[in-house]
Amino acid sequence: MSEHENRQLVEQAYATFKAGDIPALLQSMSDDVTWQLPEIENVPFAGKRQGRGAVGEFFSTLASLQDARSFEEREFIAQGDKVVVLGHYVWQVKANGRTIEGDFAHVFTVRGGQIVAFHEYMDSAAVAKAYR
Repeated sequence: MSEHENRQLVEQAYATFKAGDIPALLQSMSDDVTWQLPEIENVPFAGKRQGRGAVGEFFSTLASLQDARSFEEREFIAQGDKVVVLGHYVWQVKANGRTIEGDFAHVFTVRGGQIVAFHEYMDSAAVAKAYR
């Protein structure tokens, strides 16, 4: 696929996520997708997952623990099989009402028309603080 097609695939993935259509989002991923966030103590959705089923569990856990108040992709950068997305979000932790606000960088790897890897870079200290 071209860089343009890779970018379109990732843009569509965000659209399905924001629409709450997690089954469609999961279909854009390979069966053995790698999904990685920083390891954060006491944050159940943090860390690395392997496989579409484990990523589905990630989204289920995320939805059970926090609500998105704002989620904005600001820039898409596609080069080769990578698509980097820079953005900003605000989440609210359901258990205590605390908010997490910050910028993020998401790095997607795309092969054969599917997302094969995702790596999130974020302010993990802010997330840890909100879950204390």
